[in-house]
Amino acid sequence: MRILVLALEGLFDTGLSVTLDALDAANHIASRALAGAVHFDVSIVGVRDTVRSGQGFIIPVEAIDPDLKPDWVVLPAPNATTPEQLIPALARPDVAEAREQLLRWHANGVPIAASCMGTFLIAETGLLDQRQATTTWSLAPLFRQRYPNVALDESRMLVPTDIGVTAGAAMGHLDLALWLIRGASHELAMLVSRYLLADARSLQAPYIIPHHLAMADPLILRFEQWARGNLKRGFSLLEASAALATSSRTLQRKCEAVLGKSPLAYFQDLRVERARSLIHCSDMDVDAIAAEVGYEDGATLRALLRKRLGRGVRELRADSR
Repeated sequence: MRILVLALEGLFDTGLSVTLDALDAANHIASRALAGAVHFDVSIVGVRDTVRSGQGFIIPVEAIDPDLKPDWVVLPAPNATTPEQLIPALARPDVAEAREQLLRWHANGVPIAASCMGTFLIAETGLLDQRQATTTWSLAPLFRQRYPNVALDESRMLVPTDIGVTAGAAMGHLDLALWLIRGASHELAMLVSRYLLADARSLQAPYIIPHHLAMADPLILRFEQWARGNLKRGFSLLEASAALATSSRTLQRKCEAVLGKSPLAYFQDLRVERARSLIHCSDMDVDAIAAEVGYEDGATLRALLRKRLGRGVRELRADSR
């Protein structure tokens, strides 16, 4: 499999290195365990002669061969963790050139893979319009605002489509690399994940911090504060709207636009977060925790935790030991 890694100025060092290391590990393991039946030919290319990483290291890049048709192009994320950093980075001339190159690859049938903030660069091309995608959960509100035609689901770790694949935040680069390896050999991907101590993760949901998302909008932040004070009482859209001096329609619309979910769904996110905190940090039994977050019994809470986090109470308690 021929893979080109497109390196842009200021990229996330770990995103590049974990991609290269995972594919290199796959080659070494395949040579021993699979008699070399699988091999990844990886090159780092750039639209500039010299590229520095976010930490200032010079990255050796090759010029892009217009006649070369790789099997995949991988786009590591820029090292920009806030909207204030990312938006100017997307407007740089080298990024504009990279967008044009991504479109040329796509026109030639080359699938494109990106993780974390790298998904913004694919979205900038318009290739994700009317398609599903994921991105770093921390910048999901910005992604929704900037690319309203993309069906974003930041709860997922990986979202394959007909144009390639998008992956989640930061260490989603490793999930992405393992996904590419799995496309060549399920057995090899399993071996690489064991050597690297990399568990399979289908969801970002367990890692999302609701308060961080709420900070993207003043009304959502006020709603979050109201919700945290009313977890035990249960949810009422009319009561929440009245308390925030807004209409139910406005609150509903704002939650959908910023969070991609209803006020009730976000309220349940806060319940799950609070319940998980109590499971980790207290000796309360499940029924008591359920009552603390507004559920009648522990069975309902258990089902919600399993659905949202993919883990049960015992597993969550074991995580904190």
